[in-house]
Amino acid sequence: MWMTTLARCALPTMLKRSSSVSACHFSRIGGRPELTVATSPTLSLYPTWWQLRGHGTQAPARMTSNPLGASTGVRHARALDQERQLEVEWEDGGQSLYPYTWLRDNCQCPVCTLQSAGARSLQLSQLDIHTGVDQVHVTDSSKVSILWPDHHTSEFDPEWLKKRCFSPAARQALQEELFLNERVYWDSELQIPTANFEEVLHDDKAALDWLLALRRVGIVYLKGASAEQGQVARLSQRIGFLRLTFYGHTFQVQDKPQANNLAYTSGDLNLHTDYPALHYPPGVQFLHCLRQADDGGESEVVDGFHMAERLRREDPEAFRTLSSLHIDFTDTGADYCDFMVQSKNRIIDVDSDGHVVRINFNNATRDSVLDLPLHQVQPFYSSLQAYVQLMTRPENMLTYKMEAGDIVTFNNWRLLHGRKSYMCHPGCVRHLEGGYLDWDVVMSCLRVLRKSVHGES
Repeated sequence: MWMTTLARCALPTMLKRSSSVSACHFSRIGGRPELTVATSPTLSLYPTWWQLRGHGTQAPARMTSNPLGASTGVRHARALDQERQLEVEWEDGGQSLYPYTWLRDNCQCPVCTLQSAGARSLQLSQLDIHTGVDQVHVTDSSKVSILWPDHHTSEFDPEWLKKRCFSPAARQALQEELFLNERVYWDSELQIPTANFEEVLHDDKAALDWLLALRRVGIVYLKGASAEQGQVARLSQRIGFLRLTFYGHTFQVQDKPQANNLAYTSGDLNLHTDYPALHYPPGVQFLHCLRQADDGGESEVVDGFHMAERLRREDPEAFRTLSSLHIDFTDTGADYCDFMVQSKNRIIDVDSDGHVVRINFNNATRDSVLDLPLHQVQPFYSSLQAYVQLMTRPENMLTYKMEAGDIVTFNNWRLLHGRKSYMCHPGCVRHLEGGYLDWDVVMSCLRVLRKSVHGES
């Protein structure tokens, strides 16, 4: 059965959510129905799963909300000296094991931890990684107390311990809570989550919903900003700070003479991610429409992660090629300062488990230098073309047109974006202001907002 709202299906499952039904209404952006947040304080930013998913896409598997059960009371704790582990039996009947070394390393007392910073002050050189345990007992306040051979005592709160259980299910749940790595894949039928710009700036719940949607879906529309420069900076200050690049703190996307970037022309922009010429490209991009073109200028986006997984299924060899070969990118010019940027990136970046974590592709800045053995050149071109052809299928690409005051926020590591050519009458120049943020800054703000809204540690 489909879940009632995306918030129930795609938000981190360890996050406590209101059970009230979201009240939403629809507006239209660029000819497509879009979800808009109404003013009720209990609303979710998210469309229903069926509205979001489009035809033929699949929901990711849901995680259990609490792999170890709801209760955090300790029934019993004992030392297993042969295994050098502490066994904790919970009141709900579950059990957890904790290595002695890890427990001593993470003692929470004021001697071992700087309480004001939550930072470990115990030095690794002072840690006996082969330590035993002299005594274990559960205190009247249900804390687990350990007396170590050096006569140091550690006390551990049961909730703190249970959250850090080493079972696969608990580790997976905690990592999802920390990093929110589950994704909702989409195609041309996506209804872009949309929120009010001023509400995001001034209401923590609205800002949290915005960032959660940005993380899960990869793109969120903000309506209602004034059509003047400076709104990108205002929005970035809500999160933290902008990423300074060679194009400045913000950049003006206009048709310019002697343009130092293809974006600064009125021609077609093919699907791309920004700045693969950097080894660490910006993670999030804001684009604010100040003035739209008279004719043309529609934006195009595609879910690069979804297309990478499709490529993995349909053409495994092409996926293997693009996720293993490091390709040269370059960007040279003058803007905020003179620059000659050079990088080597994989088109499809995967982590050690093979999960897609970043797309690096801009055909304009892909270098003519191709540092590959001769026998890999043709397979590379065949693989890259297969990926591009997959992304540019009409059923996979979403098209919309921004209006003055609109701000689109999107995941630059995941989405590939482009633009159709445009024409403007004299004296009416299409103008967008853009800016970048790093995902570390965005995720930091998301966690702070989550704690503010839901009281989570």
